[in-house]
Amino acid sequence: MSKRLLPSLFLSHGSPMMALEPSPARDFLAGLGSLFPRPRAILVVSAHHDAAYQGGRSAVTASPAPPTIHDFGGFPDELFAMRYPAPGDPALAHRIVGLLADHGVAVTADPDRGLDHGAWVPLSLMYPQADIPVVQLSIAANAPPEWHFARGQALTPLRDDGVLIIGSGSITHNLRALFSERLPIDAPAPTWVTGFTDWMADRMAAGAVDDVLHCVERAPHGADNHPTPDHILPLFAAMGAGGKQFHAERLHHSTTYGLLAMDVYAFD
Repeated sequence: MSKRLLPSLFLSHGSPMMALEPSPARDFLAGLGSLFPRPRAILVVSAHHDAAYQGGRSAVTASPAPPTIHDFGGFPDELFAMRYPAPGDPALAHRIVGLLADHGVAVTADPDRGLDHGAWVPLSLMYPQADIPVVQLSIAANAPPEWHFARGQALTPLRDDGVLIIGSGSITHNLRALFSERLPIDAPAPTWVTGFTDWMADRMAAGAVDDVLHCVERAPHGADNHPTPDHILPLFAAMGAGGKQFHAERLHHSTTYGLLAMDVYAFD
């Protein structure tokens, strides 16, 4: 892909071990930042920042120096030792609050919360220097797909100011199956995973926004791949932020551990 103006992106961030383990998805993300102009700042809508578990209040990080959150367990000490010391951008956070308020969405600026692994793991590959300001916006697992899509639409003006908008989740995410199967990192994907990702790619290419928003109900094995909605909701925010004329491009497709599809989409 040639360089172009900033799109909005959806990244499948997979396991935190992507920060350490070689994989096709890791290699792709390590080169993804070079495909676009350098952003002035980055906004990440992460599956691991969920307003549904925070008293129902949506929040955007507003710390000038957001800490690295290690929101996982059972991984090597090397992973817990990693830090992503990117600066925050309180002014951008407050602008996001204003943009969403203009569309009837209440969001608070959180001066204390840092960056979870849905943000810092992929960003550590894309922009390893950690010198671009990063803010993070919560999802709400108890809100419908259309709500997340509309929030993305409200944030589209940020792209004109050089802000890279990223939805970070996973195109497939069934942890119970992942932990019970315990497949090797390079295991082939079963048909219940590929059937879902192939359907998503087809509907994206057709511009079938409503189908994609309701992929859990309509796609083959939708509920098998997303028994909970948290990791697909960032996709809808990224889609909305792509602009009024919907255009999706799948930039990468691979799987890790057979069950985690690592698709990356751009919208502009």
